[in-house]
Amino acid sequence: MKRLTIKDIAQEFKVSISTVSKALNDSYEISVSTKEKIQKYAKEHNYKPNFNALSLKNRQTKTIGIIIPNMLNYFFAQVFNGIEKVANDRGYKIISCISNESFDKEVETIEMLSNGSIDGFILSIAEETVSKNNYNHFRDVIDNGTPIVMFDRVADSLECDKVVTDNFDSARSTVAHLVKLGHKNIAFVSTIGNLEIGRRRQLGYLKGLEDHNLEVDKNLIINIDDDYKNYEKILEPILKNNAIDSVLATDESSAIAAMKVAQKLGHKVPENFSVISFSNGILARHSSPRMTTVSQHGEIMGATAATRLIDRLEDKSDTKKETETIVVKTDLVERNSTKKIL
Repeated sequence: MKRLTIKDIAQEFKVSISTVSKALNDSYEISVSTKEKIQKYAKEHNYKPNFNALSLKNRQTKTIGIIIPNMLNYFFAQVFNGIEKVANDRGYKIISCISNESFDKEVETIEMLSNGSIDGFILSIAEETVSKNNYNHFRDVIDNGTPIVMFDRVADSLECDKVVTDNFDSARSTVAHLVKLGHKNIAFVSTIGNLEIGRRRQLGYLKGLEDHNLEVDKNLIINIDDDYKNYEKILEPILKNNAIDSVLATDESSAIAAMKVAQKLGHKVPENFSVISFSNGILARHSSPRMTTVSQHGEIMGATAATRLIDRLEDKSDTKKETETIVVKTDLVERNSTKKIL
């Protein structure tokens, strides 16, 4: 059920948001009858005040709410570091929460922090929220005047600032790199096929094949659930029964699983089999051989999101400016899991 906002009450009584705010604050500037009507309506409809939206717009907590879907993901940890550095430099505290990919936890966290605890949010959407396609809790926050900056996983339908990676172009150019190394049977392994970023990477992979006149083999597009314990078991029969000479994976864990399976089946990485993963974390640097990765520059993404939010909070005229989507370009970090095949 959609949470009632000041804007909704204002529309119901055909008055300004300011009038509703004053009525709910029991201001002497509003007539008794108007106050009683608005207060009664708010109570009957279970209105929960958002103190940021009620005549306290000039009050700043100098605190930012961060909501991250999964702290075990090294990319999100990098983003968090980027946010924290900028926040510290500019005199802001942060409250960090983890949604654990849960819609309910995300809604609960948004409601908990939207009571005047924070000035704005930086967040990446939970997987369950994406699958439900329900963004009302974010919309309510924005309607109540609290700015949100989304990163990586974003909702295109929401009017807020966003910081994203060039997922399509980076997957496309990575396929081009593998082709240049002499590979023709490139598999795509994704653990995020239900997310827009996963779909964009798959489209980029397909475009990369098309660019080099390589046929699409549906058996080489492998979408698996995000349960790292089963990766090797799922990938082994696919790598055994198909002619595959390289893998592009959406994350490090599935890339390492693919590399292990390839080695188990007798392939030599990188002599005749190459593996590349998105993200540039600890696993990639310590795998054997060390993994070539598409670096998403998590720290830059986090710093960009924090800068954008704080600029909005501190420049009152900036809140009226149009929202924007900032694209952070990726880089290919070449290590030892790729090599030109002879």
